[in-house]
Amino acid sequence: MPYLTSRRRRWAPALLLLAAPLTLAADEPARWDAPGAGNPLLPGYFADPSIVRDGNRWYIFATIDPWGDDRLGLWTSENGRDWRFSTPDWPTKAAATSPTSGDSKVWAPSVVRAPNGRWYMYVSVGSEVWVGTAPTPAGPWRDANGGKPLIARDFAPAYHMIDAEAFVDDDGQAYLYWGSGLNWTNGHCFVVKLKPDMVTFDGTPRDVTPENYFEGPFMMKAHGRYLLTYSDGNTTKDTYKVRYAIGPSPFGPFHEAPNSPLLQTDAARDIISPGHHAVFRSQGQSYILYHRQALPWPQPGDAVLRQVAVDPLTVEADGTLARVRPTHGSQVAGFAAARDHGLTWTPIGDRAAAKAADDNYATLWRARPDGSGTIVADLGSVRRVNGSRLRPEFATRRYTYAVAASRDGKTWTPVLVPGGHQGSPVTLRHPVDTRYLRLTVATPAAGLWEWSIDGGRGR
Repeated sequence: MPYLTSRRRRWAPALLLLAAPLTLAADEPARWDAPGAGNPLLPGYFADPSIVRDGNRWYIFATIDPWGDDRLGLWTSENGRDWRFSTPDWPTKAAATSPTSGDSKVWAPSVVRAPNGRWYMYVSVGSEVWVGTAPTPAGPWRDANGGKPLIARDFAPAYHMIDAEAFVDDDGQAYLYWGSGLNWTNGHCFVVKLKPDMVTFDGTPRDVTPENYFEGPFMMKAHGRYLLTYSDGNTTKDTYKVRYAIGPSPFGPFHEAPNSPLLQTDAARDIISPGHHAVFRSQGQSYILYHRQALPWPQPGDAVLRQVAVDPLTVEADGTLARVRPTHGSQVAGFAAARDHGLTWTPIGDRAAAKAADDNYATLWRARPDGSGTIVADLGSVRRVNGSRLRPEFATRRYTYAVAASRDGKTWTPVLVPGGHQGSPVTLRHPVDTRYLRLTVATPAAGLWEWSIDGGRGR
């Protein structure tokens, strides 16, 4: 029976790709700001996602927007819907630098489990490709190449040495693909065979650039053919898209498929510049994980703010890929049907506060630019409350929060004194029996994706 293999191969069986059809949910939100949207998948601004599963946990490694950070973002989840943010110890901008490094931040991780059982990360830092290794995706991650880049910036000075992606074939042989262009033009894709240590090149890198290639290669295999998927266009505009080419071997030659692009802007449905993707499987269905422009678009000024989304990917019987229909309400088989949004509550006074209770990571409530902001939540009746989970606009920034409670909406008792907090979710413990909670955000212009209020037993 024909089969399909991703870069994860049999060492991570949950990520092997199958050509199973999926019916999209009939209740997909009609607009990007509709309550209950499943996309974006993550709360915040992230790009270039790489996804793996180890044991009962999902891991998404990603670039931190705007335009990279001194560290990577790592999101972990047991159910694929409720994600917790952290930053791995490696790489950092300071640790992954060389005499040839540029000033670019940490970008575009690719994480893969090798035949030797260890995990390897290929990541762009300073416009160079670095490689690290760890016993599990959770780490600890360490440099695997003696403190020097695997691919230096001057390897091919006419092109951009970024966006490396590893692929492990059915026979256990690993390959590394990478490459972009300069000034948003003239992208080139290189590939090299890797030795079993996943670090040493086995042979000379080859240029295998297909038509309309710019960056972000991701190799997969279907029905004996090799599918090189990649991004084209400009991620800061509305031209970014995913294309794919087909070849007879990991070295090609690759020619763009007749039905490419695979995934592109749908302005009528507010899907702007989807690209730089990864492909994975969950419960027998293949999916494409990618970033797209944050909404509303364009963002003010020249900010580059992207968000991570996921949608079904169908592999046809002839080994080609069906065009992806990007959604705002993606349902992912094998993931939880919905996020854990806690007790139901309605806002009092500030109607915009409903955005912090709509279970949608595309919509924000924001404090005043010149001072703090307050949200009053009505639980409908006196309920036992254990605490709150806050998902701030930027998981890497520090915000000041305070919480007060009231049974009648008139007399208020502080249950959490003002304090600084960072991360996502920010978990606040404030056990109390109450009908109303008042959240004060004392950081000017602070944004909040969601305020989840956690209940307890009895009263």
